[in-house]
Amino acid sequence: MTPVPKFENAGIGSWMVRLFDAIDEDNLGWILSLARRCETLFGTALVDLVPSYTTLLIQYDPLTFTPDEARAVIRRAADGLAPENGPSEAPVKKIPVWYDPTVGPDLPKLASRWSMGVDEVVELHAGTEYRVYALGFAPGFAFMGVVDPALETTRLSTPRQRVHAGSVSIAGRQTSAYPAVSPGGWNIIGRTPITLFDRQRDEMSFLQVGDRVRMVPVTKGEFLKLGGDPTPQEEA
Repeated sequence: MTPVPKFENAGIGSWMVRLFDAIDEDNLGWILSLARRCETLFGTALVDLVPSYTTLLIQYDPLTFTPDEARAVIRRAADGLAPENGPSEAPVKKIPVWYDPTVGPDLPKLASRWSMGVDEVVELHAGTEYRVYALGFAPGFAFMGVVDPALETTRLSTPRQRVHAGSVSIAGRQTSAYPAVSPGGWNIIGRTPITLFDRQRDEMSFLQVGDRVRMVPVTKGEFLKLGGDPTPQEEA
């Protein structure tokens, strides 16, 4: 069934369009389809599009469109909407990860909680192809899903004050990697040497909504050769 868009005022030059009320893997195709149509219809008056699990934030030039005019454009974009199949033929972006308690102190704790060996946790986490459903929290922070049901876990009751850049983590059925040093309450299981956000790049965020992603386990030696920082992660 085609979702009916609900409009929420998001400030000057912005509309938040809610297509769904619940998170679902199938939402992404619809949201990306609406985003593509808005790109075409708004043209140079489009400032930014921010897809999420259930919504699309559309920012436009308020000197070109009034709020009512922008809303009418979005309604046109949503008329006869069909879900985008997604980049199924696009190459998978690979993220090398050093899974180790030194940089992923929650790895052995989670393994114990799930009655698994650490190697089993790594195999399950790295054995899944993820999709990027949203970017948020911090520039370049990609919300990816969905992790294997056996790895589902709650966030930390007390967030860490300082999480190292590149920390690969799990919360709920989502996984991500912190693009920069920041506080954080996700369970850290490893670290990637990839620079996930760089203002000097044309595409500042290494990951984009809709991307297909796989984690690739690497040794400490490989991690260091790729420029990884082995500084131990402090406990929560």
